[in-house]
Amino acid sequence: MEPFFDGDLVAYGQFQDILGTVRRSFVVNIHGDWDGTRLRLQEDFVCEDGSTEQRVWTLTKTGPDSWTGTAPGVIGQAVGQEQDNRFNWKYEIDLPIPAADGTSDTLRVTFDGWMWLLSDDRLFNRAYVKRYGVDIGDIAISFEKLR
Repeated sequence: MEPFFDGDLVAYGQFQDILGTVRRSFVVNIHGDWDGTRLRLQEDFVCEDGSTEQRVWTLTKTGPDSWTGTAPGVIGQAVGQEQDNRFNWKYEIDLPIPAADGTSDTLRVTFDGWMWLLSDDRLFNRAYVKRYGVDIGDIAISFEKLR
């Protein structure tokens, strides 16, 4: 986690619903800062419709392979567990959902995300999204560490 997310990254992703229809595509520019105990990630999202969102995560390493984290909209704390080249990240969040009239609402969902470090500069993430315990879709994201 620490070496990969310390620095600048770009990620490309999409959300598809349970029927496989792509509902949203996005690009995320990420700046990570690891200070030896805390990892701060500033994520700047730009969606295909031009809408933007920023999420700032503060992650704390709680053991050799365990993490907790917070970000605006996250309910309580996110929890993470590393194992070899994999990382599992779980949390509940109130996601902003833009409406056609320019307003936005929130949708409370849970994420069960799995990340696989493919190389020193590539990571793949697949997150399963549920609402009220029912699958509503998944998110696939490819991360690239910028040098």
